[in-house]
Amino acid sequence: MESLVVADVAELNENQGTLSLFTNDKGGIIDDLIVTKTDQGYLYVVSNAGCADKDSAHMKAKVAEFKAAGFDVDLEFLDEALIAVQGPSMSRVLQEGLKDDLGKLTFMMSTLATVFGVRDCRVTRCGYTGEDGVEISVPRSKVVELTETLLKNPEVKLAGLGARDSLRLEAGLCLYGNDIDDTTTPVEATLVWTIGKRRRQTKGFPGADIIVPQIKAKTAKKRVGLVSTGPPVRPHTPILSPDGKVIGEVTSGCPSPCLKKNIAMGYVEAAFAKNGTAIQVEVRKKAVPATVSKMPFVPTNYYSG
Repeated sequence: MESLVVADVAELNENQGTLSLFTNDKGGIIDDLIVTKTDQGYLYVVSNAGCADKDSAHMKAKVAEFKAAGFDVDLEFLDEALIAVQGPSMSRVLQEGLKDDLGKLTFMMSTLATVFGVRDCRVTRCGYTGEDGVEISVPRSKVVELTETLLKNPEVKLAGLGARDSLRLEAGLCLYGNDIDDTTTPVEATLVWTIGKRRRQTKGFPGADIIVPQIKAKTAKKRVGLVSTGPPVRPHTPILSPDGKVIGEVTSGCPSPCLKKNIAMGYVEAAFAKNGTAIQVEVRKKAVPATVSKMPFVPTNYYSG
């Protein structure tokens, strides 16, 4: 797995997961994914459904390469669905359907469990909202049953991707295809924290010879957060310097339901990347004042025990 991703997978504790990145030989990001080191003798990997074909082909090719070299390695795709249950009351809602104490399951830890009578579920304390939550991997034949059981609780509501998008943006989290892609490096995307310290020394992941030197040398562009007033900022909006020169582009943006102001992220020339820098965004051919802001915009509420 470490020949494909930037994470230090070996140092993970049993049943601990980490956000990581598949990279290409040019240092670009093929996808972001979660790798969990289970106590069952395998790694459990969740990548983006929109990248399923690309990611599976990428992993299959690497497995074939290792098998040809005589290694004992296997790859299995699970016929399962994923339910994300997110928000402050998640623990209270889900605990009713679990035997084990959910309080022992901290952020990015994973366990196999029976959930409201549905066996063979994997419950991982994560989610892409910045809030406390879990993702439940459930056998496909049982996903409707489990979802309907959860919805019997009046505290549980179905939420669409629009709601999820505003939450992940408030949490400063990247969306693959918008904020990161195969032309952006982890350093440009300010995702250096995903690269394990040991991996920076040993390298051994695709694009390492491009990515690792960027950590010290810095890059020409950088992903930043933006806050503005007036009309909301959308993807592909030009980012301008105070004197009107184009210095970058917005990759995600929406009105923040929590903050009641517009938030966005995008890439700017490194000289304009410092928090608090006054810049402009071009909305409907008009320059609107904006400020470079630290992320997350809204404090995260991950459960640490």
